[in-house]
Order: sequence, then C-alpha cells, then structure tokens
Amino acid sequence: MKQQIIKCVNIQDDLQHFLTNNPYDKGFILMDSNSYTYCYPLLKETGIIQNFEPIVIPSGDGNKNLGILSNIWRYLSYNGATRKSLMINLGGGMLTDLGGFAAATFKRGIRFINIPTTLLGTVDAAVGGKTGINFEGLKNEIGVFSSAEAVFIYSGFFQSLDQENLLSGYAEMLKHSMLKDEKEWKKILSFSFENIDYNLLQDLLVASVSVKEKIVEEDPYEKGIRKALNLGHTIGHAFESFSYETKHPVLHGYAVAWGMVCELYLSYKFCGLDQQKLLKTVDFIKQNYNTFFFDCKQYDRLFEIMQHDKKNEGSDINFTLLEDFGKIKIDQIVGKPDIFESLDFYRERFGI
Repeated sequence: MKQQIIKCVNIQDDLQHFLTNNPYDKGFILMDSNSYTYCYPLLKETGIIQNFEPIVIPSGDGNKNLGILSNIWRYLSYNGATRKSLMINLGGGMLTDLGGFAAATFKRGIRFINIPTTLLGTVDAAVGGKTGINFEGLKNEIGVFSSAEAVFIYSGFFQSLDQENLLSGYAEMLKHSMLKDEKEWKKILSFSFENIDYNLLQDLLVASVSVKEKIVEEDPYEKGIRKALNLGHTIGHAFESFSYETKHPVLHGYAVAWGMVCELYLSYKFCGLDQQKLLKTVDFIKQNYNTFFFDCKQYDRLFEIMQHDKKNEGSDINFTLLEDFGKIKIDQIVGKPDIFESLDFYRERFGI
C-alpha cells in the first residue's frame, strides 16, 4: 500500500476529510506530554477527534522502551481496540517510532496514521515505514517495517520549536539534499536560521520528504538503495548512543550531522568526493551544530557501538558513502583504522 503524504493547509479540514473517508470501529490518539499540551488542542477542534481515546506518555527518547510500549498495548487491550481500530500518532520521531511499532504488533497489526509535530519527526521517522524501540541502550534495536496509512505535514506545528530542534530536523534535510544533487544541497546550505521563512522551510521540507519517499518506494525493506538513507547514521548513531551512556544526551539530528562529518571524510578518501564540497558541508555543520566532545581513549567504545549497527554483515562495518552528490555508494566496508582516522578528522576540524 502506497503511503499518502498529505501537505496540510488546514489540518482540521484535511484530517476530518481523511477520517470520514476511511472507516474504523474505534479511534485512539497517542501523544507524549509535549504534543498533548501544545498540539492536541488544535486537533480537538476537529469534531470527529473528540471520539478518539487519548493515550498520553512521557516525552523524551528515553521513554521509547519496552515498558512504555507494554503500557500502550495494555491500554489498547483494556479499552476495546480491535483489528479494525485506528490509531493516530501525534508527536515527534520518538512518538511515531513507538506508536507505529505498537500499532503494527497489536493483534498482528492495526491501522495507524502519523501527524508529526517536529521537523525531525516529519523528515525522518514519520515517513518510510520504520518503527521500533530502543533496547539495552541501543537505538531502534527492536522494530518492524510498517507504513502509516497517511502522514500529515503541517508546518504550523514547527513555529513553536526552538532553533535547536529545528536544526535537528534540518540535518536530515541536509542529508537528503546530498543524496539528490548539488542544486538541492546549495538550497539547503543557503537557508537562513536568523530570520526563518516558514513557507520556504515547508517547500524545502516537502522536497526533502519526496527524496526519501522515492527511495523507500524503490526499496521498502532496505535490501538495496534504501541504505542510502543511512548516510551519516553509522557513526552518528554511535555518537548518539555514547551520549546516553555518558549521561549527556544529544539530539538525533545533531548526532547525524556530526556523523556526516566523519562519513563525508570517508567518502572523500575512498570514493573521491570533491574536497571543497566536503569542507563546505563540514563548515556548515560546525557553524550550526556546536561540538560533540570525545577523545581518542573513547574510540574503541564508539567502534564497539558501531558493530551493533543493523546494516552490518558479519563483523564488517557497512557505510553509505558518496562519490558525488547524487552518486551514492552503498555497502562500503571500512576498517577500524580508517574509521579512527575519520574520528581524527572530526576532532581536528572541530578543534578538540
């Protein structure tokens, strides 16, 4: 089933139309404490939503775990959910990951739609059918592929986000631009965060989502070209997991941005990515994403975390690299010494 991407002008009208034309026996709406406070009141103006059972969980990626998942299953079970029920996931990437997994596994699968409320959630987690939870300190270790029936993109939610959370989502848009072509990359690098034009941001976002959507349609189960979407994530996920280990958690998009610094260096070394494109991208990341601090004593631990990456085959660590923007090289095996060299490059460029 092809996932519907609905660009909303009036989210109440668009949601009302969808729910009226897609029958269900009982409705549930999953939210975290933030989306319940800041976003749910807007949807409640849609009369039909008043019949949906609200499920509210704590916010924060640390709550994307088995315990919270069990609570959602329990609520659905005790409140009469059937295989003909519908769940709305209203929130950021953590919420749509968790909610999608809960829906996909309850009674072997009930229907769900995603209404992402963050830029990162829209461009990354809500689209593409990946669902899951964190487990034993590892990001998205348990999960399934299961697509939402529809994803509603409404930029009005983003105006309440602080710049840090906007930038977290923007890192994924930067990644998508490099997967597409140089023209899109230049557009992304020229966007100003000093005086944000939300209409332009929405246009850039829709273009970015279309890049991901096209790749996912071609390879829904990540057997081939969908691995392109992992650019920056092998090392980025290691940074993110390590940040939780050391009790200094970082936002996902920031970790991906820092991971792209290392993986673009590997692209330069092994695939011939133009040095000026590498350095210009790294400078953009350095200017906007602060610094992730680590030293060479922690290289081995970061490498151990990378070995748990789901893209790996056997003991090899598998990367997506770029020959040029739009020229993607998947299944690139990189050895430990070269990974450490990319970490050296990061520390040199960021002055640590």
